[in-house]
Amino acid sequence: MNIVGVVTVIILFGMCISSLSICLVSVFKTRERVMGIAQAIIMPLFFASNAIFPVSIMPKWLQAIVVINPLTYVVSALRALLISGDFGHLLRDMVALTIITLVFVFLATIGFRRVID
Repeated sequence: MNIVGVVTVIILFGMCISSLSICLVSVFKTRERVMGIAQAIIMPLFFASNAIFPVSIMPKWLQAIVVINPLTYVVSALRALLISGDFGHLLRDMVALTIITLVFVFLATIGFRRVID
């Protein structure tokens, strides 16, 4: 059962990051710019998540960013599914990740139409 959840989380996050990349491509037309901006976005997403430090010890301004960071929900869901077995926040994590992914897919669809035209 946990494997299905893990695969679902990984697929959702893959869709989220892919959609974010498509959004970047629609704004920055060259490969070099997209790769540079992507790295400038991915690294802060990693450090502004609960992957390394617990959210409770972060400054208040960073805790506000953690709420909209999709990686926070991925890490929390994968920890629950693979390590702790505490499924108390799993539904919240899956719903938040799904909503963020849908928003990015919608934005990527709009951006991709603009690239094609």
